[in-house]
Amino acid sequence: MTIPIPQLRHGDSGNFFLIAGPCAVEGESIVMETAEKLAALCDRLRIPFIFKSSYRKANRSRLDSFAGIGDEKALRILRKVGETFKVPVTTDIHADAEAAMAAEYVEVLQIPAFLCRQTSLLVAAAETGKVVSVKKGQFVSPESMHFAVDKVVQSGNDRVMLIDRGTTFGYQDLVVDFRGIPTMQSFGVPVILDCTHSLQQPNQASGVTGGQPALIETIARAGIAVGTDGLFIETHPNPAEAKSDGANMLPLDRMEALLERLLRIRQAIR
Repeated sequence: MTIPIPQLRHGDSGNFFLIAGPCAVEGESIVMETAEKLAALCDRLRIPFIFKSSYRKANRSRLDSFAGIGDEKALRILRKVGETFKVPVTTDIHADAEAAMAAEYVEVLQIPAFLCRQTSLLVAAAETGKVVSVKKGQFVSPESMHFAVDKVVQSGNDRVMLIDRGTTFGYQDLVVDFRGIPTMQSFGVPVILDCTHSLQQPNQASGVTGGQPALIETIARAGIAVGTDGLFIETHPNPAEAKSDGANMLPLDRMEALLERLLRIRQAIR
């Protein structure tokens, strides 16, 4: 599947592409350290790479949860990542007015799963001309994501991707239905598997989302085996100290070995 991002390096390698970075922009040093290591690693392995981090976290269980360091400050850091390492950058938006604002700083606008049916948000993102990456809602069938694609395309933008991040399974768990990947690929768009958010355990009594990071490789291996176009993996130098979604992120020092194993699976199925 063609990836609709002209500046993406190694797009002709035949490898899956990677969307990765810390969950949220906590500060410049962590973001730049993570981006530098990921960019160098993906260059060595010839994996097309998009850096991801949220400039603000709008969907939090508790009022006192970390939400961000300030929109403009965080967006400037994301722009610095793109300019320094010459990689495309993605971040999520939450309201119509944020689309044009974020589009000044990044190449890909991500629509959060809970907002994938928000028509005005999809239209606002489409109208920026940027790539629009829509996460499948935990409550939405793969077949229904065709309507999200249609909203973007009918708004004059055919640069759209879909991300599967699992489906609600009871009140406090998610499950990945791998049939959804070929189903959504049939819409003619790249499909990415979110290997970290798929392992969330939401709605915990503490108000802090849990997770199963030990299964990240399991989910990633299965995704590659069924032919997903890309993987989404949040990573952090020290997840235990992360201010957002630490329970789900892969330690940065484990990314290299994981990607090397996944490339072998990709080569085998090709």
